[in-house]
Amino acid sequence: LRPQLRLARSHAMIPVLLAIECSKTASFFGFGGVASAMIFANMGAAYGTAKSGVGIASLGTLKPELVMKNIIPVVMAGVLGIYGLIVAVILTQNVAKSEYSHYDGFAHLTAGLCCGLSGLAAGFAIGIVGDAGVRAVGQEPNLFVGLILILIFAEALGLYGLIVALILSQSSQACTNS
Repeated sequence: LRPQLRLARSHAMIPVLLAIECSKTASFFGFGGVASAMIFANMGAAYGTAKSGVGIASLGTLKPELVMKNIIPVVMAGVLGIYGLIVAVILTQNVAKSEYSHYDGFAHLTAGLCCGLSGLAAGFAIGIVGDAGVRAVGQEPNLFVGLILILIFAEALGLYGLIVALILSQSSQACTNS
């Protein structure tokens, strides 16, 4: 009789455990996602821009005619910051809802971290490849196409984070209490 009683009690708890509550603290996690998207994506954009810029400056001292052709890594790094901005704006609009559950807060925190950390990783890749790549193109111009392909794959890392963040930002669970 006791195992059956325990089973009955555990099943009675399931609706309570699945209840999603609204709380004033849930928005803290949502705004954490907003901050994460902006901060980490812009850190990646800044690193990629700075590191690639050093390589472009080095290239410009020897072959100034190639500077504008090799500015592509800087542009690609800057796009990472735009990804973070897009996610931050979308998340901010969602956090402003009147009913905001912990589920929403955690989903939006995860969305911000996905976009931000993917942007950070992509920025590191773009910066390192951009620096070495533009210097190499200065010595051997035929490497330009290979450099662009590598940069595209590095940028794709940030794009993957953006896509997952957009999907997560649309995830929502209604509150059981207001």
